[in-house]
Amino acid sequence: MPTIAFVVLLGLLGGMAVALQGPLVSMMTVRLGLLESMFIVQLGGTLAVAIPLFLRGGGALDNFRSVPWYALICGAGGVIILSAVSYAIPRIGTVGTVTLIVAGQLLLSVVLDHFGLFGMQVRHLDLSRLIGLIVLFVGVWLTVR
Repeated sequence: MPTIAFVVLLGLLGGMAVALQGPLVSMMTVRLGLLESMFIVQLGGTLAVAIPLFLRGGGALDNFRSVPWYALICGAGGVIILSAVSYAIPRIGTVGTVTLIVAGQLLLSVVLDHFGLFGMQVRHLDLSRLIGLIVLFVGVWLTVR
């Protein structure tokens, strides 16, 4: 079981990667085009994962049939995320874009938690969470306007 410090560190590193990836993919999109930059990013990610995976003998890839079909569309989600980021950053900046991305994550997360979708534990939307979301979206508006 990882320590909380490791989880926090990994979460912070993931957040920094998102903040760094946004401007870099946006710069590439401006110079190459959206589809071209998405291809390069996805190819780079595929290679970064494929090499260690195949060095491990493929891991549990042959069990992919046990995964629900809708879980297999996550790769398309990555393309949507990067497309949104690369389009928005030149128009509203990195802070506004990351703020919108996080707000979108939180908004859908509330729905997933409230209804317990995709096997999530049910955590109903209560007054304090609703107030938190309202404060969040006021912050989004102040950041993006």
